[in-house]
Amino acid sequence: MNAPEQTLAPDGAEDNPHYLRAVTDMADRCNVVTNEAIYTDKGIKLVDKGARVDSRLYDRLVRYKLRGRIDSHLAVDNAVTVPALVQLASAQCESDTLAYLLVHTLEEGARDRLLVPLRGLLLPPPLAFKLTVMREQHPALFEHSVRMMLMAVYLGIKSGWSDRECVPLATAALLHDIGVLHMDPVWHDPTHKVTGVGRKQLTAHPVTAMVVVRSQGLYPKSVEQAVLEHHECMDGSGYPRGMRGEEISPMGQILLVSEVATAFFEKYADDAPAQRLSLTLRLNHRKFPPALVACLLPVLQIKAVQAQVDVALDEVEHIVALLSDAFGTWESLCAPLPPEWLAADSGRACAFVARRLDALQKTLYEAGSHPEQQAEALPHLQGDSQSLAELALLGREALWQLQVILDATHGRWPKLAERADIGDAAVADWRDACTARLKPAAA
Repeated sequence: MNAPEQTLAPDGAEDNPHYLRAVTDMADRCNVVTNEAIYTDKGIKLVDKGARVDSRLYDRLVRYKLRGRIDSHLAVDNAVTVPALVQLASAQCESDTLAYLLVHTLEEGARDRLLVPLRGLLLPPPLAFKLTVMREQHPALFEHSVRMMLMAVYLGIKSGWSDRECVPLATAALLHDIGVLHMDPVWHDPTHKVTGVGRKQLTAHPVTAMVVVRSQGLYPKSVEQAVLEHHECMDGSGYPRGMRGEEISPMGQILLVSEVATAFFEKYADDAPAQRLSLTLRLNHRKFPPALVACLLPVLQIKAVQAQVDVALDEVEHIVALLSDAFGTWESLCAPLPPEWLAADSGRACAFVARRLDALQKTLYEAGSHPEQQAEALPHLQGDSQSLAELALLGREALWQLQVILDATHGRWPKLAERADIGDAAVADWRDACTARLKPAAA
């Protein structure tokens, strides 16, 4: 397993062009001034103290490596504060579906239980500035971060954590995506799908966030660690370090479940988020901590959030065909490969694909939704809307996991397309065949 610093993107948490663009664009709408002069790392003064900042400054800033991070040189009117965060979280408890559910599944006074740890947050000026950039330039990401705080504190409370223990947990949840500010803005466009090697920025953002948190010299090590771990999975399939089980800290485990829960209620806000999340947690039970899932599943069974999912039989048949083709194609392509190449310790791409597809098929069998099982059941489900809906949701989740495997082969083995040997050729051919079939489905 790599050390966190070894997985850091080249520009790390420094002020890369993407972040500088967000700062200077924000300054066109908000009053941003320098609270001290800005110098290059060579000692050349770029901007005087007390100067007004706007987007015209971008070209000058991006041309040089700066002395210190720009957050410590700037001040903005109406910056994010702890009281403002508490106020937004309180409003979410009333108007946000997920937050409302959390409040109403705790005992009386639940809102105060959720908000008390938030009032204990420590927010130094550089981080307050970063959060203000997030609020102004990426408001959905900012609301997501506040929602993450509520979700994480809820799981902390259900796990028996005290209010004091929940303060660093809330801090880690708030700051977990601060590294996204350093990513290419294309990642904020929901219509643009980045796959393959382009996903390297995505896998680096937890490391960037961890470095930002560490640079403050203010928070306990557990906060840094949890921020780094918020995209890990209990079965080792997460990133950036592929940690497994108890290697992931208790706070990190809460964040990874919170991330999934909030993402589902955001992405599928009008399309049965509770059912989708419940099925995903059950279908992927090896990925998530069982005790935390047990805390969350009752919330998802509340009738008020159960939605009608309209699914046609031909959609389920199409999903079954896509999965069946993917599994069958791989079975044919890997048949000629030497068994030692498919061993888990071989480090080969073909071993990775074989292991991940075996795990996916096993999970589908356990859920009764493997293509072989569904093909037998489908003729009997015409008119059974509830069963069709569940099969469709399970199938969509399986297709998403299939896409994750495809993307991982791009990121880990970028030269597969050269087909250096029959193992690489098998993976490249399988990947091309699956991508060709999945693209029309996604469209």
